[in-house]
Amino acid sequence: MKNRLIYNFFSDDDFLRISGQIKKSELTTSGEIRISIREKRSMLEFKKEIRQLAEKEFKRLGMNNTRDKTGILLFLLLGERQFYILADEGINSKVTVDTWDMIRDEIQERFRNGKFAGGIIHGIERVGKILADHFPIKSDDRNELSNKVIVN
Repeated sequence: MKNRLIYNFFSDDDFLRISGQIKKSELTTSGEIRISIREKRSMLEFKKEIRQLAEKEFKRLGMNNTRDKTGILLFLLLGERQFYILADEGINSKVTVDTWDMIRDEIQERFRNGKFAGGIIHGIERVGKILADHFPIKSDDRNELSNKVIVN
């Protein structure tokens, strides 16, 4: 069965809840939040750091093309139990790395307790509030990127 590992962590209902939280969080910000979950690395990626994998996925999803450079990716590598929060330059010009580290730690705590969907949803809520503070919704805002969870 394709993506068998992913169903040890998430159900289809979880993906709907996560997408729903992205949609809800984006109602108050011009930022764009994406979730990408991969089961494992490709053979060509074994020597790459998790950040490099997240950067590649960020570009693959077109997140570097948002109008105000306000895309943020939560990238999970399930097989290695790693994840990375990657924000575009517009966000990083206003939000410190310490902020993402704090959210990372909060998500990891939930993961340790087996609450994988809950951890992601919490992360989206926290990211959404920070984005809303720094990048409030604009009158001409449109949803630039899908809210669907990407699973590879």
